[in-house]
Amino acid sequence: MEEIDANPGLIFDKLDAWLDGFYKLLPNIGVAVVVAIIFWLLGLGIGALVRRTLDKRGRGNLGDVGGSLIRWTLVVVGVMLAITVVAPSITPGDLFAGLGVSSVAIGFAFKDILQNMLAGILILLRQPFEVGDQIVSGGHEGTVEKIETRATMIKTYDGRRVVIPNSDIYTDSVVVNTAFDIRRSQYDIGIGCNDDWDVARKLMEDACAQVAGVVSDPAPETIPVELGDFANIVRLRWWTKSDRASQIHTFGDVLVAVYKALDAEGIDMPYPTQVHLFHDQTEETDGDRSRQREGWPAGRGDVPKPRAQERGSPRD
Repeated sequence: MEEIDANPGLIFDKLDAWLDGFYKLLPNIGVAVVVAIIFWLLGLGIGALVRRTLDKRGRGNLGDVGGSLIRWTLVVVGVMLAITVVAPSITPGDLFAGLGVSSVAIGFAFKDILQNMLAGILILLRQPFEVGDQIVSGGHEGTVEKIETRATMIKTYDGRRVVIPNSDIYTDSVVVNTAFDIRRSQYDIGIGCNDDWDVARKLMEDACAQVAGVVSDPAPETIPVELGDFANIVRLRWWTKSDRASQIHTFGDVLVAVYKALDAEGIDMPYPTQVHLFHDQTEETDGDRSRQREGWPAGRGDVPKPRAQERGSPRD
């Protein structure tokens, strides 16, 4: 059996060769470090400039995202250039080719994160809503606090924070309640079947117009919408400021004011009721509405009164 000849001198020769190569690369390493630092500082400066510029234009969230993207893009470019300086055998084309393959792998691995990031950038660019707007998305309603690259944060009216992924917001419908200065509210009010439509509608409109928070243009309006079983339905519509606080508080004040106005004038606001009428429909009166006293309108002719209201009736 042959013995293995362990020559420690070969190990030291290899280490010596490595050290010689390192000393030869020291100038390249120094230049690479300088290049990386220059691009890092350049990224910081340009990123800060982008943030300040967009912040002055009221696009602070877009400035934060755009500044971060520019900064990290310049840092990556600087690192790639530093690598080519240290290892001249590696060309920028090789690095970009490797970066392309890596991007595909990273894209599959972080699909959801990249999707949310792209959606966040598009939201910031197109601005369907802004910070401070009140929106409804995915069953959640509140005020937009911040728009980040991954998610949008809203504060609900009861003081909770909801984090909604940007991809959900961008691909689903979003209601922006404060997109315009004013918004319309409405409420259906039932009045008695025998009450005068015009009088009741005038009372509702006048009472609503006097409520603080109801705008005068467009003015409040009423629309008859239904002849109900126990009430005639009138829809009252009015306009207020679009924010939730103004809308909900004015809504309550309008209901109270309209109720008081109708009640003061004796306009009935009936509860659901059922009326049972019993007719003495004999063969003689059956089919003759002029001789039926209850429940059947007889037109403009003489209408018989119920027996309970006739003088000398056996019911008196």
